[in-house]
Amino acid sequence: MQALLDVILPVFLVIGFGYVAVWRGFFTEQGIDGLMKFAQNFAIPCLLFSAIANLDLSTSLDLRLLTSFYVGAAAGFAVGTAGAYYMFKRNIEDSIAIGFCCLFSNSVLLGLAINERAYGPEALSGAFTIIAFHSPFCYGLGITAMEIARNRGQSPLTMAKGVASAMFRNVLVLAIMAGFVVNLSGVVIPGVLQDGLDLVIRAALPTALFALGGVLIRYRPEGDARVIAMVCGISLLLHPAITFVLGNALAVPPDTHKTTVLTAAMAPGVNGYIFANMYGRAKRVAATSVLVATALTIVTAWMWLVVLG
Repeated sequence: MQALLDVILPVFLVIGFGYVAVWRGFFTEQGIDGLMKFAQNFAIPCLLFSAIANLDLSTSLDLRLLTSFYVGAAAGFAVGTAGAYYMFKRNIEDSIAIGFCCLFSNSVLLGLAINERAYGPEALSGAFTIIAFHSPFCYGLGITAMEIARNRGQSPLTMAKGVASAMFRNVLVLAIMAGFVVNLSGVVIPGVLQDGLDLVIRAALPTALFALGGVLIRYRPEGDARVIAMVCGISLLLHPAITFVLGNALAVPPDTHKTTVLTAAMAPGVNGYIFANMYGRAKRVAATSVLVATALTIVTAWMWLVVLG
């Protein structure tokens, strides 16, 4: 119970403030759009760039950690896509969009906030390692699968161009790549620039959480309830369970293992809806899954904190 009060509820209170502010008319939807644009296109990219640029890759880049997380993520995508296609008789493009919701955990807005409160800022190196590959891996897998489905019969070059174009329009991917360039080149970020980045970074998570609450009010619980239940089950239970078992089997260090499992246990991110909207597929299911799973994370994240000890 203490973990719920100390770690999880403060994060969801900020989300709730954003939800209530828009619901009661204290904040306009246009204002929320501006906050979310600032958070997703500026503040969070600054956070990711700075984190990757200053990350000690020799100690943080743990293949065991990445394997345990991304095998679980890929398994969630495969199970979600197959379940939508074979069990619920959705067409292949809808199924891939639904599978993407099972793949893309909210590793930044929820994952960083809850991990920091649970284990402290010093425990976030594992989370940043995951985030460094999260958008490239998830968008790479989802876009590749969707482009193959949409362009069946076309040349591999056409499909490759579609994948590359979509990837390099993603500002989070570009920020992560820039961070790796600075890190690997050994360039030192000037102190005045780092101080400016830090000012923006401090606003990133609270702004993003407040804006997420304002965005969620637009989503309505509608669509196929059974499909939504499947997405929630895969995202909140199957993915972290696979990560937990693999992490133990691969002897991931205990501190980073906890961070990895807790990150895997996050609800589908808004990117799940963005992906569905980008292709015009399964948008109601994606939107409702984000809403329902985010609410359920209050309970399931508490459960995983208890399991992890």
